[in-house]
Amino acid sequence: MFLSSDYGGQLFQPASNLHYYSQSSSVDSFDEEPPLLEELGINFDHIWQKTLTVLNPMKPADGSIMNETDLTGPILFCVALGATLLMAGKAQFGYIYGMSAIGCFGIHALLNLMSSSGVSYGCVASVLGYCLLPMVILSSCAVFFSLQGTAGTMSALLIITWCSLSASKIFISALAMEGQQLLVAYPCALLYGLFALLTVF
Repeated sequence: MFLSSDYGGQLFQPASNLHYYSQSSSVDSFDEEPPLLEELGINFDHIWQKTLTVLNPMKPADGSIMNETDLTGPILFCVALGATLLMAGKAQFGYIYGMSAIGCFGIHALLNLMSSSGVSYGCVASVLGYCLLPMVILSSCAVFFSLQGTAGTMSALLIITWCSLSASKIFISALAMEGQQLLVAYPCALLYGLFALLTVF
């Protein structure tokens, strides 16, 4: 008595909806979807190439490195730096995050003032993060050896030079700023010097 005549005694049987099934056949299957890493923009070959570019500061850099904003490698290197500092008894994750964000903002503003072509914040963060790799090597040494001394200071200066030369080399080649490498390397050296202070002391 409360049911309308449309249901006609078929209360517990699902209604067939042919329109729904005809539309679902046009939906792409999962086989045609790209892999998850490709959707996220994670390319291990590009990460490896950028890492090799940083590890060899004397090799000319490819300017196309700046064309893509890859933050997977920099995040891994920041986490590795924090983990090695933690193994050395220094919990500095907040300082690493804060100095990275403020340093990237400062270098981004400086590069946009110095170059004729603009650069995005993500590209600057990507390059500075990849060039943090030598600092991870220094912090790994700090797990086993004390860096407070002449040898530690000299190795920290060497690592700062390595990081800043690698970063400035990539920026110069990507932004066509020939003859300005020392002007770009100096603020990069100041930024990496802060990371070295965290590592040594």
